[in-house]
Amino acid sequence: MSCDVTRTTLRVMTHVPPPAEELRLLDAELWQLDARRLQLLKRRAWLVSTLQSAARTPAEPPRPVEPSRPEASAPRVQNMLLLFGGVLLTIAAMVFTLVSWGHLGITGRALVLGALTLAVLTAPAALLRRGLRSTAESVAGLGLALTALDAYALHETAFAAADGTAYAASATAALAAAWTAYDRALGATSGRLHLPLPAALAMAQLPLLLWAIAADAGAHGISAALLLTAGFDTIVALHSTAGSVRSVAALGAYGTGAWGALTAGWLTWDAAGPSAAARAAALLTLGAVIAVGAAWRWERLAVRDTETAPNATAGSIAAGVDAVVGGLLLVAAAGGLLRAALPGGWTVPGYLACGVALLAALRTPLPTIARRGLVQASAGVQAVAVACALPLVGVALLGPLGWTGRAWSGEPTDARAAVTVDTPWPTHPAQLLLAPAVVAAVLLLLARSEAWRRQATAGATVLIWATVMTVAPTLQLPYPVALLLPTLTTAAALAAAAFLPRPLLATAVALATSVVLAFLALPSEAATLTLLSVLTALFATASLRPHLAPVSAPTALVYGTALACATGAAAGWSPRFTALLVLTIPVTAALLAPRLTHARVPVEVAGATAALLAVGLAITDPPMLALVLALCGVIAAAVAVRPDRRAVGYAAAALFVLAAWVRLAAWDVGTPEAYTLPVTVPALLVGALRRHRAPRTSSWTAYAPGLTATLLPSLAAAWDDPYWARPLLLGTAALLITLLGVRHRLQAPLVLGGSVLILDALHELAPYLVQLTGVLPRWVPPALAGLVLLTLGATYERRIREVRRVREVLGGMD
Repeated sequence: MSCDVTRTTLRVMTHVPPPAEELRLLDAELWQLDARRLQLLKRRAWLVSTLQSAARTPAEPPRPVEPSRPEASAPRVQNMLLLFGGVLLTIAAMVFTLVSWGHLGITGRALVLGALTLAVLTAPAALLRRGLRSTAESVAGLGLALTALDAYALHETAFAAADGTAYAASATAALAAAWTAYDRALGATSGRLHLPLPAALAMAQLPLLLWAIAADAGAHGISAALLLTAGFDTIVALHSTAGSVRSVAALGAYGTGAWGALTAGWLTWDAAGPSAAARAAALLTLGAVIAVGAAWRWERLAVRDTETAPNATAGSIAAGVDAVVGGLLLVAAAGGLLRAALPGGWTVPGYLACGVALLAALRTPLPTIARRGLVQASAGVQAVAVACALPLVGVALLGPLGWTGRAWSGEPTDARAAVTVDTPWPTHPAQLLLAPAVVAAVLLLLARSEAWRRQATAGATVLIWATVMTVAPTLQLPYPVALLLPTLTTAAALAAAAFLPRPLLATAVALATSVVLAFLALPSEAATLTLLSVLTALFATASLRPHLAPVSAPTALVYGTALACATGAAAGWSPRFTALLVLTIPVTAALLAPRLTHARVPVEVAGATAALLAVGLAITDPPMLALVLALCGVIAAAVAVRPDRRAVGYAAAALFVLAAWVRLAAWDVGTPEAYTLPVTVPALLVGALRRHRAPRTSSWTAYAPGLTATLLPSLAAAWDDPYWARPLLLGTAALLITLLGVRHRLQAPLVLGGSVLILDALHELAPYLVQLTGVLPRWVPPALAGLVLLTLGATYERRIREVRRVREVLGGMD
């Protein structure tokens, strides 16, 4: 094979064949090389597989299966066994005490329980000396359980006549003391265990509560017992070094303290007089003292434990929580006293005053975290007081919306009647209104740091605004005063926004107030016209400041639109004539937009919205609708004159076309050309202008939309037209368009005009073809079709060349 390739190569080198022959030779040689390469690759694959099978080593012996790893360590297994054993022994002791106790005499019972308890309690000492600490813990737990069973057995035998609750209180106190002594005795002789002291502390949670229940001390006594227990737990938690003891003490402190504080708070709220309120307040004060003292101590411990970050963090968190809880308890105590002494409507102001008074902690020598917690408690109380006033503010701000369906129905009697159209007025409004005013004053007085000054000022501004907007209905001031206050507020907010470096909040206040004022003026026709005029003037004046124009300018146009509608309604005009008055707003927007560079887009959007409203007002009257659309087109065309708004010209053209169509429909014109020619002529002019500026523009882009807009609807109308005028005129127009396409070598006029001309001609020949088909025999149409096919087949190649030539001619056109 290589010889053939060599000979062929020599032949090629000695004699250079024609290009076609040389290409054939090269293809043949490449095919032979590919075939040879495939053969060699197959041989190589077989050799590789053979060598691999020969060199393959015997299979490796299976690896030994590793034994499964234990899922539990030996110490864990040991602890679980000890735990299960201790629990089983405890259960056995309980069964013995409860079930088998009656089968023994007094001596036998004492000997059995005494010997068993003594043996179990002394066993941990020996176990500790031998190093069996886990076993000692388990046995000690059994011993503690046996002592509890001993106490029960002692009640059943010797003290059966005693009160059960009182005995339980004494027994739990004795057990807690005994377990504590047992822990100390073991620590002094053999070593400390982890279980006895936490168990003693857990048992110590019960004596005071049980004594209070046994003494029938009532809710006050129970609350006192719980709070004293929480105080004891707090002391233990703050002074203990063992983690388990501290955890149990903290859990007991928060649990019993929360229970006691909630009980005292309920007693304060349910107090029938000052005496009961004073007793409940004393309990809350006790809880507050415990919490604040704990916060102080926790913070000192956190400072001491700065080297151990987890302890310091936990201490700081505990100090903050305790300080907040202490502050809230102080407010609840003092507020409960004021609530009992003052009338019912002053509950919120009373608690608010106590919360504000809590800010005096800033002047105290308390540690930082404790002071911060008290301030946070004060902030929480103030926030709740403000939240209580929200329904009142909500009615004052949202109530005027109810006049939407009752516009100009008559001036209300006073400011409260103006805002309570569909919503009830809250009780005690004057007292509730004090909350936002007082909190605003506190924010302005206490926010001295630079970091919080801005937020405090913003919050105070919102609260003052809410107070001003609510004061008129709260005091039932006259209706004109209810309109005057929001007007002055809007003007003041806009004036402040004009000179402030950050006018966002002032601008928002002005907008919100103006909206409320606009709805508040709806009951009176004179008030509506006057205040809409004032609002339009205020926001238009504010637009002179560039940084306010993006908001104030479109707002002025919106109020101007509302003023135009209100003026038309006051004059008794129908909506179609009011639409002409509304069109002054788009005209104003078109004139102002170029001058207001910072507010150009918002102004144009406001103007377009007003124009759309004008169209909606005139939609029921076609002649007026046509006029409004034409005027909108004029405005859009004026805007399109600006270089940066050329695209608006398309909207102007569309508006003119719509106006023409609406006018024609109003005249009952059914000729489609009357609707399509107003589109075609401008479209063709625009296309010619575009080709003049950009000669490479395709004729399909420039002329096809305009031609299609008239030719296709006219063709559809001509197809169903029984007369000759429309088809003749359409054919003439299509012929002229085709000749223009040929003359200027343009594809779109040629193809569209020719196609319409052919279809129009077929429409004219259709009746004759139908008649001819009825005269001829039935075999003639198939025969003619066959002849046509034969003729086409005979001249197929020549027709293809002619089609290619036509395509080349069309391709050379634009």
